[in-house]
Amino acid sequence: MVSFDRSYKIIYIVLIISGVIFISCKKDPVYEGLPAKLVFSADTVLFDTIFTGIGSATRYFKVFNPYDKSLEISNISLSGSAGSPFRINVDGISGHLFNDIILSGGDSIYIFVEATIDPVEGNLPMIVEDSIVFDVNSNIQDVKLLAWGQDVNIIRGDTLTSQTLSAGKPYLVYDCILVDSGHVLNLEPGVRFHFHSNSRIYVAGSIVAEGTYDDPVIFEGARTEKEYRNIPGQWEGIWLMAGSSGNRFVNARIRNAVNGIVADKIGSHDSPTLYLANTRIENMTYAGLLARGAVIHSYNTIIADCGYYAAALTMGGDYTFYHCTFANYRSFSTRRTPAVIIENYYKDISDNIQLRPVSAVFGNTIVYGSLNRELGFSVHDDAGFDVVFSHSLVGIPESFLAAYPQIFDNCITDTIPGFVDPYASDFRLNEDSPAVDTGDPSIGNLYPLDFEGKSRTSDDAPDMGAIERDDGD
Repeated sequence: MVSFDRSYKIIYIVLIISGVIFISCKKDPVYEGLPAKLVFSADTVLFDTIFTGIGSATRYFKVFNPYDKSLEISNISLSGSAGSPFRINVDGISGHLFNDIILSGGDSIYIFVEATIDPVEGNLPMIVEDSIVFDVNSNIQDVKLLAWGQDVNIIRGDTLTSQTLSAGKPYLVYDCILVDSGHVLNLEPGVRFHFHSNSRIYVAGSIVAEGTYDDPVIFEGARTEKEYRNIPGQWEGIWLMAGSSGNRFVNARIRNAVNGIVADKIGSHDSPTLYLANTRIENMTYAGLLARGAVIHSYNTIIADCGYYAAALTMGGDYTFYHCTFANYRSFSTRRTPAVIIENYYKDISDNIQLRPVSAVFGNTIVYGSLNRELGFSVHDDAGFDVVFSHSLVGIPESFLAAYPQIFDNCITDTIPGFVDPYASDFRLNEDSPAVDTGDPSIGNLYPLDFEGKSRTSDDAPDMGAIERDDGD
């Protein structure tokens, strides 16, 4: 027989549980006054340029109930219904129409938005609009949706022969493309290449990309949203294969790949592997310029903010860099390697040492970054190592300078270059920069205009680096 006390306790527990269930199931009273207004964290959801056929990044905003009582949202809908280029997700559920949503007093929900724009015929960006409509107690509110769509030329795994591409619709690259051996791909000012994830350009022939300062030739990832603007590794990069020569990049911008340019062994002084001028390479996962026994001539070039090296000159080779800026202030991860490394040997797959003599000249150039030493040598005594830094500002400690005194001629090694804002990738020089007016005039006369087209010869001496300071900087 169950005792009275025990029965009482069981009943008591049941009553408590029932009360909890009753309280938890009890709904807040619904606000029925007019007008009832929701509060939104944004009145417009904006998308940067979206290429046709590619979905956008996800945007979101929050919807708040400002009242103590619950609100019943009769419906949330896309104004364009199922035909809208936009897609919405309301608190984890996708669709274009949502009915009878109860939003508790003081509570909020998330609305996620994406967009995919169908191809059209036209070179100019188009504006795509819609809105998300909210109906609460017959009070209609909306949040605007606005995107810029851009039609593209799609290249997918193609082999390209000699041709000239002009500015107009951007080129969207899937997979890999090859410039065939013996052929030249010419790119005129304003041409834009955007690369899908894991895609790259292989160059067995030659690529000649010649833009202007105001209308450069652009190579970057397929995502143009601002959150992707400085993210490395979005595509693989440009690979100048062994046998490729006569490649020219003038007024080009190469961004956000694994390696900016990989240049394999080939070339001569008369026909170098790569001629690189007035070009900016930045935000690479590994290296901005990875040379493997190549012949490269470069001036007015900025290579910056790469995960390992701004420039890795490996397996020997022949290099000249005048009025260049190598600046590694990358903040995406911890970096332990110098901005520039130069090697005259390597180990092959059998772990045998292969000697490769190297010749490199750096004139009126800046090599600097966030580390104490931004220059590294890998030297084998039995291979040639003919390297000279002249009238350059180089980030090295005194011990490194003492180990290689013959390499540095009229160089500054004991002070920062005085960039305007290196962590914002602004590599102009401050007024008190030690690099101002300390370059070699004979080199400046060879390249009288800087990266931005300003004169280097209008004052006492040229500045070091790619960008000449003027009073307006």
